[in-house]
Amino acid sequence: MNTQEIVARVSEAVAEVVATAHLTQDQILIVGASSSEVLGHHIGTHGSQDIAKAIVQGVLDVRAQHPFHVAFQSCEHLNRALVTERNTVQAFSLEEVTVVPVITAGGAVAATAYRMLPNAVMVEQISAHAGLDIGDTFIGMHLRRVAVPVRIAVQQIGCAHVTAARTRPKLVGGQRAVYWLEEQGGTC
Repeated sequence: MNTQEIVARVSEAVAEVVATAHLTQDQILIVGASSSEVLGHHIGTHGSQDIAKAIVQGVLDVRAQHPFHVAFQSCEHLNRALVTERNTVQAFSLEEVTVVPVITAGGAVAATAYRMLPNAVMVEQISAHAGLDIGDTFIGMHLRRVAVPVRIAVQQIGCAHVTAARTRPKLVGGQRAVYWLEEQGGTC
């Protein structure tokens, strides 16, 4: 799979998540991705800047058409800290941390995103509204509390397994609770 195919597959996956989750300009998409897994290797063993650039570009291509905030999860060597933009930090009152991701500490995707995003900064945690996981990087710790799996057509990019999620507000109450106005209808 060449890098243009990866850009296209990532864009397709992101577009489907954005549509399914109804992401808006006031919401965050978290992306966790392993360039090693895309290449068919164990996560964290064969990081590729070319593959990472294709992944980041695929996300940014969709964001150019459908504005939303984005955060890229780094690897466990940086405790899964996130690359995002200064405007996201300000919009969501996030706390910036000082670290620069590199391919050997942060991973190829985070390191590349840090260099490609305008005004890139690092944060330790985030509560994203939706997520895309390429290569089983486990993005769940950065999703809002009630995550709902999203079944997308793109189930694999390169050799990497792909999963996605959206979030919804918690349902609170009990047996007598009402969750929707009858005239609005709706499901979880």
